[in-house]
Amino acid sequence: MKTRMTDLFGIEHPIMQGGMHYVGLADLASAVSNAGGLGTITALTLGTPERLAAEITRCQTMTTRPFAVNLTFLPSVNAPDYPGLISAIIDGGVRVVETAGRNPQEHIGALKEAGVKVIHKCTSVRHALKAQDIGCDAVSVDGFECGGHPGEDDIPNMILLPRAADELEIPIVASGGMANGRSLVAALALGAEGINMGTRFVATQEAPVHQNVKQAIVNAEERDTRLVMRPLRNTERVLTNPAVERILDTERTRGDELVFGDIAAEVAGIYARVMEDGETDCGAWSCGMVAGLIDDIPSCDELISRTMREANELISQRLGRMLR
Repeated sequence: MKTRMTDLFGIEHPIMQGGMHYVGLADLASAVSNAGGLGTITALTLGTPERLAAEITRCQTMTTRPFAVNLTFLPSVNAPDYPGLISAIIDGGVRVVETAGRNPQEHIGALKEAGVKVIHKCTSVRHALKAQDIGCDAVSVDGFECGGHPGEDDIPNMILLPRAADELEIPIVASGGMANGRSLVAALALGAEGINMGTRFVATQEAPVHQNVKQAIVNAEERDTRLVMRPLRNTERVLTNPAVERILDTERTRGDELVFGDIAAEVAGIYARVMEDGETDCGAWSCGMVAGLIDDIPSCDELISRTMREANELISQRLGRMLR
């Protein structure tokens, strides 16, 4: 399948792996890229330029195909060494960067000057238009269904994607609720050039996370996610568990007096315990509503091949028959 996304990133299939904390490492990124998609290393999981450079090199020993690096710009008193991370990306020969979080305008010049394609993650049309204005090559449009941070507008992809397609000239990649061939065909029909799958790729054989995490996603239904930190306007969609329900109870109890410290113990710094140690009930961790569509743990090659097969069959057979 050929779209503006495949042309822009030099990939075979219009499928991108989301840049997820403690998930986007070389093991998964290389497997996705080898299967014809665009794998993604998550820079802030590595933390330092030196560790990111080593992970880029490790990924290059595992695939000769394009892969991306996710670079999330966070408001922080002790900010990461963003110039150093960008230098590691450029020096490592990475050709695609997914930016997220705060406006990347301060750093986009160095990336573009080095010939790096930039795709920015957005949760609204107004943010996507700003990304286009500052020179991003594409946007990943995240609907309200997505795991992680869906923004504060609560617009699902059935509305958000066609709105973005009407306004933007650069390619759109659909994120949130993407799991299979039906997701891909729907996204294409709504104006996207491909899909970004996050939660779906966590539940794959190559994802470098504990089996408990993968099984929790398989066991989950579409009603099993919750929105935490909404009163702080830092909404995150997470998989429900006892810790998450305690967070929500604290948010309700504290009301307007809620501060981050009230819930920090079960929100901050728990990803290593979840993803590496399998303590899936120790705190809040990102998961999309798409968990309700996930019922197996395939290899990345199997998942991408199946997705493309389903999409091609839907387009050529089921939809094609409707035109007769």
